[in-house]
Amino acid sequence: RDHNMQAFTSWLAGGGVKGGVTYGTTDEFGHRAVENPVSVHDFHATILHLLGLDHHKLFFVRSGLEERLTGIEPPRVVKDIVS
Repeated sequence: RDHNMQAFTSWLAGGGVKGGVTYGTTDEFGHRAVENPVSVHDFHATILHLLGLDHHKLFFVRSGLEERLTGIEPPRVVKDIVS
């Protein structure tokens, strides 16, 4: 499906992820999420949570400014896939 920010697939296993879970659905063409959309930043926040890291405290410096790893908008940890 190439790079599509509106709908993407990822497989996760172990490390605190619930087994046998399918989360979210796309439209009939797979162009955009229509149920339980997860942004890339939400996905990153969830992975960092599973690693035991607080995504609110992680940042990098670019051009002298601090930027959070999970972006400007407040991301959410997808608790429905965390065991």
